Amino acid sequence: MRSVTCSMSVSLDGCIAGPDGGFDRAAPDEEVFRFWTGEIREVGVHLMGRRLYETMLYWETADQDPSLDDASLERAALWKPLPKVVFSTTLSAVQGNARLASGSPAEEIGLLRAGPGAGDIAIGGATLAAEAAASGLIDGYRIVVHPVLVGGGVPFFPRHGRRVDPELVGTRTFSSRFVHLHYRVAHWPLRETRSLTPEQDHIPSQRRVLEARGAPGRCLQA
Repeated sequence: MRSVTCSMSVSLDGCIAGPDGGFDRAAPDEEVFRFWTGEIREVGVHLMGRRLYETMLYWETADQDPSLDDASLERAALWKPLPKVVFSTTLSAVQGNARLASGSPAEEIGLLRAGPGAGDIAIGGATLAAEAAASGLIDGYRIVVHPVLVGGGVPFFPRHGRRVDPELVGTRTFSSRFVHLHYRVAHWPLRETRSLTPEQDHIPSQRRVLEARGAPGRCLQA
């Protein structure tokens, strides 16, 4: 099944925007830029909100800019043909290889997983990613941490009332002090909660069986 991955750049204090709504990011050097370009190769479709879509529109025609260097041309060549699904209540049309979402994030992700296609389902944009995370739809996070503290603002991880214990599966530190963190999220099946009876509670084998069928850190489930 195709994985849903959320990629985002954040400050060291975990924000995607500072108190004034902006984020005075340091420009990525060539090493970081090429790393971001390489991540596009693993994506089969990109889900995004309106703001991210409008920000990334530049890359739809970037290949027409004669001043672009080879690294930027490579990025444009990968981004332009990539299928995109845009979630917006204000846009009536989108450009390039993109379409407006016809359903909720859960519905669109379900259709993409059930249909043909290879590569990850990438999701970007703070509001859209928060909705997907609250529904337990995200399988992994790819975070690039910028070496700056913005002192508050819009947090990358929303407070949606769900605890998640992701597994760190990869890191990379760049010479420019940027750090990439790759986390995988385990999804435990939800079943009807059932407590051990007093008779079962003192039987080690029965406890082990029920624990094995439940999720670590959760109530015993059967």
